[in-house]
Order: sequence, then structure tokens, then C-alpha cells
Amino acid sequence: MSLLARVRQLPFEVRQYLLITGNYWAFTLTDGALRMLVVLYFSQLGYSPLEVAMLFLFYEAFGVVTNLVGGWLGARLGLNRTMNVGLGLQIVALAMLLVPAGMLTVVWVMAAQALSGIAKDLNKMSAKSAVKVLVPKESASAGSALYRWVAMLTGSKNALKGLGFFLGGLLLTLIGFQGAVLAMALMLSGVLGLSLWRLRADLGRQKAKPKFSEVFSKSRAVNVLSAARLCLFASRDVWFVVALPVFLYDQHGWSQWTVGGLLAVWVIGYGGVQTQAPRLTRLMSGEARVITAGWAAALALLGVALALLPLTAVGWLVAGLLAFGVLFAINSSWHSYLIVHYARADGVSMDVGFYYMANAMGRLIGTLLSGWLYMAHGLSACLWVAAALVAASALMALALPRQADTAVAD
Repeated sequence: MSLLARVRQLPFEVRQYLLITGNYWAFTLTDGALRMLVVLYFSQLGYSPLEVAMLFLFYEAFGVVTNLVGGWLGARLGLNRTMNVGLGLQIVALAMLLVPAGMLTVVWVMAAQALSGIAKDLNKMSAKSAVKVLVPKESASAGSALYRWVAMLTGSKNALKGLGFFLGGLLLTLIGFQGAVLAMALMLSGVLGLSLWRLRADLGRQKAKPKFSEVFSKSRAVNVLSAARLCLFASRDVWFVVALPVFLYDQHGWSQWTVGGLLAVWVIGYGGVQTQAPRLTRLMSGEARVITAGWAAALALLGVALALLPLTAVGWLVAGLLAFGVLFAINSSWHSYLIVHYARADGVSMDVGFYYMANAMGRLIGTLLSGWLYMAHGLSACLWVAAALVAASALMALALPRQADTAVAD
């Protein structure tokens, strides 16, 4: 029996899940490659670390707004439409970067990155929300199937993002900036056509049209988890986005290929660990708030250890950051499950959108701090701030409500 015939025999919900996952994978591959292309290409042109960070300012800032508005639009129009709009906007953003090199001013690239940020968060919000809609209800009530589906979607996405980092460095070396951008735009155009043809209409659309004011969550669990997520992702991006690649490129003479390869390995490994998070989180037991705070505390302690390392010991630093990726992946995947678990069944996209608004705010803060702190105080300061942010996330997690907080079922 052919692979296509086997896929056709799968339940409708599983086929839709696979389509959404494939859509999300393709988008993420180009998103990771584009980020690495921009960091390396504009560093090569002589931009300072802060100027490179500023190129991503609108990417992150518009993500904050998009998650709020996107969750509301998903509830009103359907998650299939918001996902397809995200793909279309990413194609436009890539097309904007195909202009002659002389036209790639800071303002122009920031505008293209703004569209890319909107596209990415529409795509991610739609994919994460769709899992809540598609997972079998009898399994979702137990929690285990929902956790596995979320972990697989999130983990595989991040593995592809890591591959995108590697791909960005490789394409920049082989076919240059514009050749790489054109190849990615053509690939996404094909994915958009398949998504328009096969993705179910009105997926996740509410029967009653929600008011825009409803995007601000009234759930204590969602609000606390969102604040903890903000700090968690700021702690990663404060050293990951600009500081580390520029540090390795400028201070240790690493090539573009090597820098891209390291970041790719980090994110691929991070994604692989996320897919195994349902097994790993069982190492801690108790209420969800205790599990959440415990894993964050472990990450904070590792962050302190990294900040104490001499920066000349680059081998130990890289090994420590790989270990940081393992613990961060467990924290991130557990958070991703909890938000889908806590979200309302009717209007899931609005709760998930609010949560990822906080996620985007954390990335924005981390990105700006990454450029500024590195330029002013170096990589060590970035690592100290990362440890402090994770510690804050752990303390916030203790404020999660006690009820309906049991560990995930086997």
C-alpha cells in the first residue's frame, strides 16, 4: 500500500493535524533561515550588534499585536484562514527582500521583518489552537493525548527552525542573500496552494461572534502562565538572538557556516527534547504549578553557572548552552501544553493568542536586551540577565491556581 493510500485511511482529524503540521514545518523552515540570513548578512555589511537587533524590532513588536488580534480573528473567521493569511504575508515579506542590495535600508528591512513577524504569529497561533480543536475529546479530557500532540507539533517545529538556521548559513554561502530568499518564496507559494486546497474551512470558528474585548483573558491560570512565559522566552533571546552569534563571529573568528551550524544544532536538539517532554516532565510529580516552578528553578541555576564561566573557555560555554537548551525545551514544551489545557474549549484561539502575545513580548524584550547588553557589557551580562529572568518565571509559576492542576496522565 502506498504512503498516500495509508494517509487517506487515517481519521479525518489526524489528516488535518498532519496538514497543519506540514504547513507549520514549511513556514518555520523559512522563518529560521531568514533570521540567520539577516543576522549574518547584515553583520557582514558592518552593522553593529544593536543595529542588527533593531532589524528584528518590528518582527517582535508586531508579533505582540498579532497574537491578540489573530486569536480574535481565528475565533471569528476560522483558523484555516488565519493560517493561510500568515503564509501569504511571509511570501510578501520575502519578496520585499528581493530588491537590489542598495535598497535594503534599515527601514525597508524592518518593514519586511514586521510583515514576517505578523505572518509567523498568525501561523503559530493557528497551528497551536487547531490542536485543541482536533484532538479526540475523550483523550483530551485525560490530558495525555493533548500533551503528546502539542509536544510533537512544538518539538518538530523547533527542530525545523534549527535546520532553518543551518540552511540560512548554507544558502548564504552557496547562492547569496537574494538567491536564498527567492528559493524560500517559491517553496512557500507551493505550500500555500496545498493549504488552500485541502485545509478544512471554518476550523475553530466560534458560533457566536466574540467581542474584541474578550481577547484579554479573565483566567488567572492563563494570565499567570503568560507572565511566566514572557520571562522564560526573554531569558533565551537575551543571549541567543544577537549576542552569541556575534560573539562567536567577532571574538573567536568563527565562520558564518560554523555559527549557523551551532545555532542549528542547538535548536534541532531543543526541538527533539520537546517531543520527549511528556516523558521527561514525569521526573517531577505534584501539581502543575510545582512542576512548572521546579523545572524553571533548575534552568535558573544552570544560567548562573553559565554566567560564572570565563568567556575564553568557549568549549565549556557551548556545552553549557547546549545543556541550557535541554532544560529550556522541557520548560517550553510543558508551558505549551498547559496553555492549551487551560484554554477555553470555545474560543481557544483567543486564550492561546493572549498567551503567545506574552511570548512575543518576551522575545521582543530579549532581542533588544541582546543587542544593547552585548554592546555595552558583553556576553557575560546577557547570561546573568537570562538567569534572573528564569528565576522570575519560576516564582510566577507558584501563583498558578491549585485546582485542575494535576500532572499529565500516562
